[in-house]
Amino acid sequence: MAQPYFHTVRYYETDKMGITHHSNYLRFMEEARLDFLEQIGYGYQKMESEGLSSPVVAVHIDYKRPTTFNDKICIEVHLQEVTAARLVIGYTMLLDQETVCTAISTHCFVDGNGRPVSLKRTNAQLYELLLSLTESQK
Repeated sequence: MAQPYFHTVRYYETDKMGITHHSNYLRFMEEARLDFLEQIGYGYQKMESEGLSSPVVAVHIDYKRPTTFNDKICIEVHLQEVTAARLVIGYTMLLDQETVCTAISTHCFVDGNGRPVSLKRTNAQLYELLLSLTESQK
């Protein structure tokens, strides 16, 4: 199981009211996702060097409570679903054990030319690794 990712809210990530601007949570998700992939031994550089990318095709975010400058947000990443064509990642963001945000990002798999591919066929090792880490497998 991967360790949570921590992000400290920067001043520039807040709005005039001193609250973290909602758009920044997308960036926090990406940071946590990339960290997760590194932790499981399949960072984005490795994926891209093997001719594979996994762009975001959908995002859903539920904001529960605000965060502010210098808050240290704990971001837990959990794989919800893996198929040959799709990856669904869940995120839980916490501040002092209280949920501030839950989110889901959905990704497809494409080759170096941007054409959709079956992960199961093009990279069975990564497919099996991701599948073993999904919530449904636990």
